[in-house]
Amino acid sequence: MSFAAATVRALRLAARPTANIASRTFVNNVAVKKWAFNASGFNQYGLYYDDALYESEDVKEALKRVPQTVLDERAFRIQRAVQCSVMKTVLPKDQWPTYEEDREKGRYLQPYLEEVSSEREEREAWAKQG
Repeated sequence: MSFAAATVRALRLAARPTANIASRTFVNNVAVKKWAFNASGFNQYGLYYDDALYESEDVKEALKRVPQTVLDERAFRIQRAVQCSVMKTVLPKDQWPTYEEDREKGRYLQPYLEEVSSEREEREAWAKQG
């Protein structure tokens, strides 16, 4: 195939309508997300996604706004994970949170984090103005 023919073919493929192309991408692939979740290893210690967040100022403020029962559950999961780490073992597989459970219950801090970050951004915007 000549260079001109290859160029015409490439342009024709690029110009075709994209409505028939599947919306599945590498980032939006649930199988890849499940693999990354299991590869992270936090689930083997019984931790949720928000249990393993770095405690920045925003996270600390969000933790102050979470109900006490959620904080107690979080403290238990973290203490259990530390105990497993000290003993150089992991929890039995039936106690590991699944990907679906993590997506459902493991993002308990996200609404509070969004609220705290929007308040911080608003404060910064007001500080810039005056």
